[in-house]
Amino acid sequence: MNPEPVPRAVSEPAANFEWVKSVALAEGASLVGSTHLSRVQAPLQLTERELGGLEYAISIAVRLSRAVLNGLVDGPNLLYRWNYRQANSLLDKIAFILTNEIQERGYRALPIAASQTIDWQRQLGHVSHRHVAAASGLGWIGRNNLLVTPQYGAQVRLVTVLTSLPLPQGEPMPFGCGDCYACVEACPVKALGETAADWDYEKCFALLDHFAKRRNMNLHICGMCVKACPGPQELR
Repeated sequence: MNPEPVPRAVSEPAANFEWVKSVALAEGASLVGSTHLSRVQAPLQLTERELGGLEYAISIAVRLSRAVLNGLVDGPNLLYRWNYRQANSLLDKIAFILTNEIQERGYRALPIAASQTIDWQRQLGHVSHRHVAAASGLGWIGRNNLLVTPQYGAQVRLVTVLTSLPLPQGEPMPFGCGDCYACVEACPVKALGETAADWDYEKCFALLDHFAKRRNMNLHICGMCVKACPGPQELR
């Protein structure tokens, strides 16, 4: 059954979000949140022309396969490569469909690719999906410098849709890793520390570069800190 349409006139942000959430979940999303862009604690790599009129952000998460992650031993394998790429593909599809649905209702929307690097030196995309997700109340930035959700830990991929559709502000979560250092202990090159700010980009990227050269890999992925973080609900 198709989700109930949102009226073309400006409606209540809460009703807008319920409609957005129903569309995203119907297409395969695991988690959905929203925020005002002013609450995102990371710079946007977009021009004023691209960003014009887009005041709100929708954050969408898709969980990764626990079975695939459990199979990782010393870095990424081909099953993880496939799961990673399929998650990104699904997220891009959800964002594309949602963008069209929003536009059909008279609002602007800009989908941001789930995995697209525009600045390799600084490892930046157009938008920091994890910071949008944190501002939307989907989780917090963990010691692994990734979004950690209560439901799935860091075992998710993310995408963002920017829009002019009025949406409510999600409630950001406090840091919830507590005394868990599983990701720190799992990192093969000891690139993680007490806080996200201690993340050693050079060590991490050198390892990703090494893994990318594995036979049939050709992707800068690792997965070890992701595997180590199934989330607070699983670690109880």
